[in-house]
Amino acid sequence: MAVSANKLELLQIAQAVAQEKSIDKKIVLDAMADAIEKAAKLRYGLETDIHCEINAQTGEMRLQRHLKVVEKVENYATEIELGRAKMKNVDAEIGATIVEPLPPMEFGRIAAQSAKQVIVHKVREAERDRMFDEYKDRVGEIINGTVKRVEYGNIIVDLGRGEGIVRRDESIPRELFKYGDRIRAFIYDVRRETRGPQIFLSRTHPQFMAALFTMEVPEIYDGIVEIKSVARDPGSRAKIAVISRDSSIDPVGACVGMRGSRVQAVVGELQGEKIDIIPWSPDPATFIVNALQPAEVAKVVLDEDAERIEVVVPDDQLSLAIGRRGQNVRLASQLTGWDIDILTEDEESARRQKEFAERSQLFMEALNVDELVGQLLASEGFASVEEVAYVDPDELASIDGLDGDTAGELQARAQDYLDRIEAEHNAKRLALGVTDELRQIPGLTTAMMVAAGEDGVKTMEDFAGYAVDDLVGWREKKDGEVKTYEGVFSKFGTTRAEAEEMVVAARRAAGWIDEEEAEEAEGAESDA
Repeated sequence: MAVSANKLELLQIAQAVAQEKSIDKKIVLDAMADAIEKAAKLRYGLETDIHCEINAQTGEMRLQRHLKVVEKVENYATEIELGRAKMKNVDAEIGATIVEPLPPMEFGRIAAQSAKQVIVHKVREAERDRMFDEYKDRVGEIINGTVKRVEYGNIIVDLGRGEGIVRRDESIPRELFKYGDRIRAFIYDVRRETRGPQIFLSRTHPQFMAALFTMEVPEIYDGIVEIKSVARDPGSRAKIAVISRDSSIDPVGACVGMRGSRVQAVVGELQGEKIDIIPWSPDPATFIVNALQPAEVAKVVLDEDAERIEVVVPDDQLSLAIGRRGQNVRLASQLTGWDIDILTEDEESARRQKEFAERSQLFMEALNVDELVGQLLASEGFASVEEVAYVDPDELASIDGLDGDTAGELQARAQDYLDRIEAEHNAKRLALGVTDELRQIPGLTTAMMVAAGEDGVKTMEDFAGYAVDDLVGWREKKDGEVKTYEGVFSKFGTTRAEAEEMVVAARRAAGWIDEEEAEEAEGAESDA
């Protein structure tokens, strides 16, 4: 069968639009069919159920009206009586659909305009879907484009088959681009929005630098060298931690390259950003010492529960360790995920002396002893009255200057002091209205009950409403800065595992969870 000129022209138009917009030809033909249906409804009535089909091979167009077979017609635009339906099709029955062919129609100006709008809308939607599908799986990749325009510091990038945007806060400071410049950026997000898919690009994202190293260093691309973490102060300085899976390959040397060629290629792309390449270590102390390079570290003290580390440096290394405006220590903290406190050797010595004096004073007041005995206990490593009260008597008596009788007397005084403090806490607990039932919770002391009462928690039901973070505190990382929030029990040194056990016990006692759920909750926490 020969294809008439208008049918051939229809197919050619559909093919041209599909190629230009990089979408499927069937989508264009479906859009045309929808447009013809809408135009036909303007002529035959908006309630009419009209269907249009366009043959993708021949361009043949069929326009049909669908009528539902009913006993009694209520809407002549969409229904047909059974008797009339049998005249058209002897097999017609109630609930079936009768298809009536409609004659080809001429498009008036209004109908043509309406059809055009439908086609443009459908094609635009298809184009947006195509662009979203193409880029949504490319998040995490580096992409090249051309600067299309710059608006209020935001760079609009022509990606060839789409547009991306580098927002002002995602571009490197003092970096200028103008129309027509080539630009390389990192795709960090693709969102489907009302105005179409938005492709968000970045030149400041830490993973942009990681992706650049992956392109420049074959060992990283092959997986022999792994980038463990990245921290950046865009346009100024960056730190990158790497580790090698092959003991014969130096990860730092591989990233630096012959005469620094590889790292210089990355530095050039990042507008001269200085990059410290750090060997990663599973030992937090070693890793943090490495991360603080080029400063030398004398000593480190870790607090794993709080994820804090205290770093002691020589006096002449303090400014180098902290860096200009705190840059070096801030980047090291971002790289390692630890809060880092930097002290000089003199500051650490002064703090130790202060702590020693405070402990000595505590023992003097609590045990009613002279300064010599208080200093003796502090110098032996005792940090609290509880330790003196419950330590093995022989261990206390083995201290030079103390005999068995003196050790026994010190322990008796320590226990009396603790009993007195316990009575004071208990009186305060009762005054706050904290119930005795909370004593069922393992590890919960009277002092903790007072702290809970001051927080408004008085019953088992109240305590069951606590989250673990409420008790031990939590940390939030925002804009590279880590902020620590204190919990109700932070001053007691309660660990997260102990707090979890308390909360689960309270919820079990309050009837919130049964034994099986309690075991699952405890198991989940231990796995974490």
